[in-house]
Amino acid sequence: MGIRKFRPITPGQRHKAIGTFDDVTTSVPEKSLVFGKTSTGGRNNYGRITVRYRGGGHKKLIRIVDFKRNKDGIPAVVKTIEYDPNRSARIALLFYADGEKRYIVAPNGLQVGATLMSGDTATPDLGNTLPLQNIPVGTVIHNIELRPGQGAKMVRSAGNFAQLTSREGRYCVIKLPSGEIRKVLSICRATIGSVSNSDHALESSGKAGRSRWLGRRPHNRGVVMNPVDHPMGGGEGRQSGGHPRSRNGLYAKGLKTRAPKKASSKYIIERRKK
Repeated sequence: MGIRKFRPITPGQRHKAIGTFDDVTTSVPEKSLVFGKTSTGGRNNYGRITVRYRGGGHKKLIRIVDFKRNKDGIPAVVKTIEYDPNRSARIALLFYADGEKRYIVAPNGLQVGATLMSGDTATPDLGNTLPLQNIPVGTVIHNIELRPGQGAKMVRSAGNFAQLTSREGRYCVIKLPSGEIRKVLSICRATIGSVSNSDHALESSGKAGRSRWLGRRPHNRGVVMNPVDHPMGGGEGRQSGGHPRSRNGLYAKGLKTRAPKKASSKYIIERRKK
């Protein structure tokens, strides 16, 4: 997977840099694993805007991705690597030996024709999913569960990976992409390897219209609003707006919003670096 840059024959192509899609092997999804998605445009069931600056954009089909990987002991063959409009990573279509088909988030370096396994008996090879207690210390992992059987919740976006650093009793210590170091139960599952499409961070849309294709509408700054609309609005001439704050008056830079007595704090050994 590489990055394509363009000659500036139009203003929109001057700074455009997009993926080459070398790793994608088909453009048609598996029909039994997709369903339609109605666009909300940021409106709730009353038709009121609850999330601003959303709307428009290309139609998308939801791909049903298996984050639980709970078909233990049944080998699966990778049939295709596909693009998914709903996430930054690529997805892989698996054909299981019992005839079932499932999508998974594709790890970096996964090839069509590879055989994957999950469960206690799986080996710690690329793309296999197994409990943290069976994974060697120092292994690069992704798709990590927080609760046993819940399905992967952490380290799922393009190019990300975590590292299993040590074990402490019933828990494994994991260093997350943010820099946070936390404990996770040893019976929770994770997948070996890093997430695919690592060049995603190098992409540049090049023009405003590409944001519109993604369903993102123009975002107004608080400092250009009137005082009735935002705490930073108003004033004669251009104003700095004072301390950056949200529309509700909460400070936007450095205000700690984590609940001081949150139960999961005891599992966090070291907070992320700013």
